[in-house]
Amino acid sequence: MSRRILITGASVAGNTAAWSLARAGFHVTVVEQADAFRDGGQNIDVRDVGRDVLRRMGLEQAALDHGTGEEGTAWIDADGETVAEIRTGDVDGDGPTAEMEILRGDLARLLYDAARDTAHYRFGDRVTAVDDDGAGVDVTFASGGGERFDLLIVAEGVGASTRELVFPGENDPRWMDLTIGYFTIPRTADDDRLWRWYHATDGRSVSLRPDRHGTTRATLSIQKPPEGEQDWDVAQQKQFLRERFTDAGGQAPRVLAGMETTEDFYFDVLRQVRLDRWHRGRVVLTGDAAWCATPLAGIGATLAVTGAYVLAGEIARHDDPAAAFDAYETAMRPMVEQGQGVPKIGPRLMNPHSRLGIHLLHGALHLASLPAVQSLTAKLLNRKLDAPDLSRYHGPRTAGRMQSGPDAPPG
Repeated sequence: MSRRILITGASVAGNTAAWSLARAGFHVTVVEQADAFRDGGQNIDVRDVGRDVLRRMGLEQAALDHGTGEEGTAWIDADGETVAEIRTGDVDGDGPTAEMEILRGDLARLLYDAARDTAHYRFGDRVTAVDDDGAGVDVTFASGGGERFDLLIVAEGVGASTRELVFPGENDPRWMDLTIGYFTIPRTADDDRLWRWYHATDGRSVSLRPDRHGTTRATLSIQKPPEGEQDWDVAQQKQFLRERFTDAGGQAPRVLAGMETTEDFYFDVLRQVRLDRWHRGRVVLTGDAAWCATPLAGIGATLAVTGAYVLAGEIARHDDPAAAFDAYETAMRPMVEQGQGVPKIGPRLMNPHSRLGIHLLHGALHLASLPAVQSLTAKLLNRKLDAPDLSRYHGPRTAGRMQSGPDAPPG
């Protein structure tokens, strides 16, 4: 009898867990509230142990082949002049731009394509109720009806609704005082292969990043305390950005114009997910639903693939779900805490409010980009991660040693 596992969320963490568990012989269903698989999304990178996971999955080269082609990072002044630049070819290891730079949707697509032949996907639906009786989990879906599973893995985003059904009010977020709008705009002849970052006063910044689809990925960022903007509707969020960036200069007018017709607008007020534990009974969290470290950490995708792979490995190694979940937390906590250790003053330092502050930031960035200093800069950016030991997970085995619920399908 194969164990029946439900995963909520078909992005990076959910698809990694689905692939790993299905390969180990489990019967896996993935439910995703979007009507179809969601491509698109902004630039992410995978580093260190995350690349090791992709290598084990046979996807490392494919991820490199699907990279954005970004060649480095440049900081731009109000006149459009480059004040500092770090190119990937000039440093040892990963700098602000990693070797494996890829769009979120492109990475998730690679993982989805690898998993969908062995896991069952259910799009356009979501979980509305969870009843864990200790022997299994009864789940009710928005589409009507319910099913029983042996385990439930919540692999949704920072605002995971399924997490709130099982851990109501337990997330005590750490707000990072940075509000960001992300979206895709048309590429112009002036766009190159660099991540171009422009600062304006009042904590505002505009960045443009290349992709491999002939478009440009834009962000509008504001350093400020949260005021509930993440709960506004899209029209209100866009109006907020229009008002804030109307006099920002630089590429802001072009980006605001592109925002009007973009098809993938996403808005967030950055906050970390902080939970005392990631599992309860037969329900477990992974990815951003468990520990969102925010893009400021620089290892969000690395945490997502690593955590999901480790979780699947521990489920396959243990007869008892509680033992598997405890081992998973023990393995992942050090790396998560390291990722969440971003100083809260960081966004303020990197998004100055005054012209003097911008001038001082540009001076520091120029110093960090000098050839004699770039290697040191790269080393500071590439801190050694407190990563789990992947050698514990030696590949798929036949599932079903743990006692299976009565509704499990034949293996």
